[in-house]
Amino acid sequence: MPGDGPILVTGAAGFIGFHVAQRLLREGRPVVGLDNLNDYYDVDLKKARLALLEGIPEFRFFKVDLADAASLLPLFEAHGFETVLHLAAQAGVRYSLQRPEVYGESNLKGFLNLMEGCRRISVKHLVFASSSSVYGGNSKTPFSVHDGTNHPLSLYAATKKAGELIAHSYSHLFRIPCTGLRFFTVYGPWGRPDMAVFLFTRAILEGKPIDVFNFGDMERDFTYVDDVVEGVLRIAGHQAKANPAWDPAHPDPSTSSAPYRIYNIGNNRPAKLGRVIEILEDLLGKKAKKNLLPLQPGDVLSTHADIDDLARDAGFKPSTPLEVGLKRFVEWYRAYYKV
Repeated sequence: MPGDGPILVTGAAGFIGFHVAQRLLREGRPVVGLDNLNDYYDVDLKKARLALLEGIPEFRFFKVDLADAASLLPLFEAHGFETVLHLAAQAGVRYSLQRPEVYGESNLKGFLNLMEGCRRISVKHLVFASSSSVYGGNSKTPFSVHDGTNHPLSLYAATKKAGELIAHSYSHLFRIPCTGLRFFTVYGPWGRPDMAVFLFTRAILEGKPIDVFNFGDMERDFTYVDDVVEGVLRIAGHQAKANPAWDPAHPDPSTSSAPYRIYNIGNNRPAKLGRVIEILEDLLGKKAKKNLLPLQPGDVLSTHADIDDLARDAGFKPSTPLEVGLKRFVEWYRAYYKV
């Protein structure tokens, strides 16, 4: 990454943002972290992550809502960030059916404000989190960044796709190097309580039934958080550039005549939900009670990342086996919750 000034990490109290900020700080890079500490899930968990970061002198935290331009934009001007890692968002497919307005505020208005900040100080590289959910109705697997993503199945997915489009327009108009990363079902220590691995672990330990959608006939490309962090930082150091071979008659969605790129970060080894449950049962020493349910609105049957472009440009492929990653998560969960 260019320069030795502070790197901006949005969503620093969130799952992925926390891990990225922690890794940067361990490498001696100064980090400015932003988060609004909303109550979408346990605020105490967010504060516990933040407490670990705030114990490091090179970290500065600002409680800021990205939708509040008056609070956000002065931070860009004060710090002159060369690299911005935008990992904040309103997450959750099912929650977007209940509170759509929250997604408009965070993922649309907030993203636009962030792009304005990047434009005002001519950021050298913006790396932003997108999602595998943008593949929506696509049935061709593995999902490739060279395929179209015009059929989102949830509002959450639509806002993440919108973020990609907003970034591209700013990249085209103002030549801001922008790279979008489509994350595939990230899990690991300090994970989100609304995600399957966390929900399953908690329910099994408490002897409560777990909701298994589509009667268990679903698979996800579960990706361990350390692999995601490695991918984020490698790509952050690989500034997006215009593709000189980009053909407007046959446009490649993953590149552009502007300095813009899209990559998948996934494990490239999808697993059935049933297999995840089996591994957790072995690790926890308890059998799960299963509440088999139909497919939920907005859900997709399968996700599978094509990571050829990531491997070529970043020299890296996620490699943590599911069994290893789940073991580390369970160890963290037992230690954090003392169970």
